[in-house]
Amino acid sequence: MNFPLYIAKRYLFSKSSKNAINIISKIAISAVVVGSFALFIVLSGFSGLRSYSLQFTTIFDSDLKVYPANGKTFAFSKPSENKLKNMEGIDAFSKIIEERVFLQYRGKNHIALIKGVDENFKNVIPIDSILFLNKWLTPDKDEVVIGLGISQKLSMGVLDYGNLLEIYVPKPGTGQIINPTDAFTKRKVIASGMYSVNQELDNKYVFSDIEFARSLLKLDTTKVSSLELKLIPNADSKNIRQQLKALIADEIIIKNRIQQNDGLYKMLNIENLFVYIFVSLIAAIAIFNIAGTIIMTILEKRGTINTLSSFGLTIKEIRKIFFYKGVLMTLIGLLIGLFLGIIAVFLQQKIGFIPITPSLPYPVRLELFNVIIVFVTILVLGGFASKIAATRVSEKLIS
Repeated sequence: MNFPLYIAKRYLFSKSSKNAINIISKIAISAVVVGSFALFIVLSGFSGLRSYSLQFTTIFDSDLKVYPANGKTFAFSKPSENKLKNMEGIDAFSKIIEERVFLQYRGKNHIALIKGVDENFKNVIPIDSILFLNKWLTPDKDEVVIGLGISQKLSMGVLDYGNLLEIYVPKPGTGQIINPTDAFTKRKVIASGMYSVNQELDNKYVFSDIEFARSLLKLDTTKVSSLELKLIPNADSKNIRQQLKALIADEIIIKNRIQQNDGLYKMLNIENLFVYIFVSLIAAIAIFNIAGTIIMTILEKRGTINTLSSFGLTIKEIRKIFFYKGVLMTLIGLLIGLFLGIIAVFLQQKIGFIPITPSLPYPVRLELFNVIIVFVTILVLGGFASKIAATRVSEKLIS
């Protein structure tokens, strides 16, 4: 058996002759418990908040999206469409026409993006999950589905046939424009429905039928702004990307769900990193109580240290005794803190005793990754504090 570890366990579980050291040891372990518990709760809370924030974009985004590498559109002919339908691994796809437009309704204005979609769009994106009011688009009709945010900005409802929504888009071409009204193509539409995803997207998009968008933008039937694809489960994404690049003649960019929101993912990951560092520093301050406990134990055990040295133990081995004691104290506090943290997160998931609103509990997520992060972080901090304290054992102390 490892002799320094054996002595360390004896020192840990046997009471000291000085009651103050016993009290300080309990306080040090309690500090590790609180530090571990707090770090795990914060990471689990942030994981839940991140998942809650991303679930809306996850609903709205497709598995793969194809963009033009240059310009706003790329060619997608009927033969290419037929080949894409027979491509292995693709469940459904939708052709998209997208452009910035100017909206006007009863004297109020708003700039948005019109997103012309075909009938297959409902097979790629779960329309029922985003539709907030009334119904989706009817093909080949001058209808749009507006976002909840756009509705609020324009004070606009749905199915208002007495006041139609006016959509303006700049006419393509070059040359001097004499009359400003000739610079825009104007169409009037009725809002057939309203969608809601999140505040940003609700203010951004107006959905229309793809043929209406083509007519508004004066595009031919072979041009699309993007393709949105839904893949079958466990599809070979890499192989599908290669086939798409071979299928489409123009240079394209293909993005998966995460890449479509890379800015949001980066922001959330950076926030998570800063939260982790901040809480870890607080935990480190609490955990360094262990160093003080070990130093007091070293001073109390000076006579025993001399005896161990007489038995032939080297300074390095004696230092290991106190290092192991500190690590064991850290491990005990860590396991208790993690156990309490897991119970708290589990109860929050099941009961939701901490609410954001009366109907919405604060989102938390129980992840093995967070358990590993807390375990490694606290153990490293405790080991570092123990290592520093154990160096107080020296030749001078023994002599």
